[in-house]
Amino acid sequence: MTEYDVIVLGSGPGGYVTAIRASQLGFKTAIVEKESLGGVCLNWGCIPTKALLKSAQVFEYLKHADDYGLIIKEYDKNFDAVINRSRNVAKGMSKGVQFLMKKNKIDIIEGHGKILPGKKVSVTKNKETTEYKGQNIIIATGARSREIQSLPQDGKKIIGYREAMTLSKQPKKLVVVGSGAIGIEFAHFYNAMGTDVTIVEYLDRIVPVEDEEISKQLERSFTNSGINILTSTEVKSVDTKGKDIKVTLKTNKGEEIITADTILSAVGIKTNIENIGLEEVGIATDQDKILVNDFYQTNIPGYYAIGDVTKGQALAHVASAEGILCVEKIAGHTIEPLDYGNIPGCTYCSPEVASVGLTESQAKEKGFEIKVGKFPFSASGKAQAGGNSEGFVKVIFDSKYGEWLGCHMIGSGVTDMIAEAVLGRKLETTGSEVLKTVHPHPTMSEAVMEAVADAYDEVIHL
Repeated sequence: MTEYDVIVLGSGPGGYVTAIRASQLGFKTAIVEKESLGGVCLNWGCIPTKALLKSAQVFEYLKHADDYGLIIKEYDKNFDAVINRSRNVAKGMSKGVQFLMKKNKIDIIEGHGKILPGKKVSVTKNKETTEYKGQNIIIATGARSREIQSLPQDGKKIIGYREAMTLSKQPKKLVVVGSGAIGIEFAHFYNAMGTDVTIVEYLDRIVPVEDEEISKQLERSFTNSGINILTSTEVKSVDTKGKDIKVTLKTNKGEEIITADTILSAVGIKTNIENIGLEEVGIATDQDKILVNDFYQTNIPGYYAIGDVTKGQALAHVASAEGILCVEKIAGHTIEPLDYGNIPGCTYCSPEVASVGLTESQAKEKGFEIKVGKFPFSASGKAQAGGNSEGFVKVIFDSKYGEWLGCHMIGSGVTDMIAEAVLGRKLETTGSEVLKTVHPHPTMSEAVMEAVADAYDEVIHL
């Protein structure tokens, strides 16, 4: 039986990053993967969706070329080519992970992994099972699209995110159920491509985890783009028998029926914790999550879990950070637990949404006396010159000590700008320090400084 210091189950951005860091720390490492290296993120999530959204952005530029003084008489889209580009980008990234595994001397074990008592892992491929011994076993099996009773996915008419990335034919009418990051990004993509899109959200606003002002701005932007938004609305049932799907909705005004040729269910995720041996080993779970301590140790010594299968935010960058901390702790390093209150969230629609820390309402609920500042991109020279004047930056500070409590952005490129706030909060910066940090002109990032200036009644350009 082959023995390893570390065996990682799953090769997503949690698993493969964990394996690389383990190898860097001198551990003999193996990674188990039943499908494609890179997991959902590289193959069916973060990366291929960004490729689709880039195609949508270029198509939007073509539509509005005359706004930039350019004349393009004829243009069109090739939906198949857009999908194929996305798949090729994903394949390229997966090959990149394969190169990293080889470079770091990590053994790739293909097949379905299952943990066993006694620090063992069995891997089954083509009905053949092999056992491996691991001093430390790290579960990073991720999650999949969650199914609900009123929306049974059939992969054709009612689809999840995987099918949404590889449809052979562009839908004419699409209903997106759920307005988290996945639902919002696909709603934007298909709308930009020319599909008639309706978003159905059970709560009273879209992107409900974001600050309320962000939700309102995104709803305005999406409505202006022609997306139909139904909030405080529940899907009661779907009838897929006819050519068109009939969707029965429960709204504040009563029942309503809308039609579509495709429904995307984007109502959250379900962790992949079934059939991986948790019960046999005796690993504790609660509400679909594996229970771990601050350094990802389960209740059974030698077994760890990171990423979507644990209680933290289900984000690729969180899984990567957790995996690195996990193996550094195994190596005996002195490390601090991850600060889950300082995790950036990004949604790559147009306009983009990015945020970190407390929303305004959360800050008030926690009893903070706050200073709030906002700066609209309509007052930004760079935004105006680039034709991207939609949106704003909003900052929230504690009045007493100047602590940066939260930062919320909506606009072009803000997913690249949010790191300033994450780093500032990590370094415990104050509002006055941000205000006196010179930002380059003309840039979109000036809006952060200007928003802080607004919070402190020192704004120049408003």
